[in-house]
Amino acid sequence: MGELVFVGLGLHDEKDISLRGLEEAKNGDFIFAELYTSLMQGLNLKKLENLLGKKIVLISRRMLEERNGKQILAAAQKAKAIFLVPGDPLIATTHVDLRIRAEKAGIRTRIIHSASIISAAMGLSGLQNYKFGRSVTIPFTNGDAVLETPYNVIKANLERGLHTLCFLDIRAKEKRCMTIKEALETLLTIEAKKRNGVILRNRLVVGIARASSKTPLVKAGPLNEVLNHDFGSPPHTLLFPGKLHFMEAEALIQLANATESIRKQVK
Repeated sequence: MGELVFVGLGLHDEKDISLRGLEEAKNGDFIFAELYTSLMQGLNLKKLENLLGKKIVLISRRMLEERNGKQILAAAQKAKAIFLVPGDPLIATTHVDLRIRAEKAGIRTRIIHSASIISAAMGLSGLQNYKFGRSVTIPFTNGDAVLETPYNVIKANLERGLHTLCFLDIRAKEKRCMTIKEALETLLTIEAKKRNGVILRNRLVVGIARASSKTPLVKAGPLNEVLNHDFGSPPHTLLFPGKLHFMEAEALIQLANATESIRKQVK
């Protein structure tokens, strides 16, 4: 019986893989990787191959979603297959389907976890994890079409006093990541249409850039200020805080360069 091991690569470069993940990959017979769910800006594929001592086969979205990961499953039927995934392997991806298919085919599966942008964003900002509501992705606009789901999710979370983590869209083929500025401009466009008072220019938001790198940047402040802040190169992440605990306010002041005035939002 073969085996399929999902191994998290972490958030930034080849050094983010865990020791356990590295050990598993070195002992794998076939090594696959996908790099379309997150663009790891510091990752050098050749350095990762040298680290593992193995050749890595890159898997496209089409291979996984349209062809049901048949290449990976075929390898795992007869040997130990490793699937390298950015972040934590089954967080904010569609790879659960691949794991289910493997188990149904009698293939043993295991997961080697790693850092996720979800935990990293909370840690960098100081916002408490149990106060987050539903997360949402802000997509690139398709022509004139603007998807309103992110706006509605943020609105629902704010009404409950909960924070919102916004994943920003990625176009892997173009090697393009949505920026915080683009995300906020998209939401402002929806606000101009719906006028529900959700995405306001003075709304407290938190922008995060390059989590897990040596130069992460965290900035909290009024939307209009964060909109025009220079976050540098992506990947970027956006947070909409709900009701603040006094410790969260302190964290945003000390860790995210927020002004003392946000203490007034503590409830």
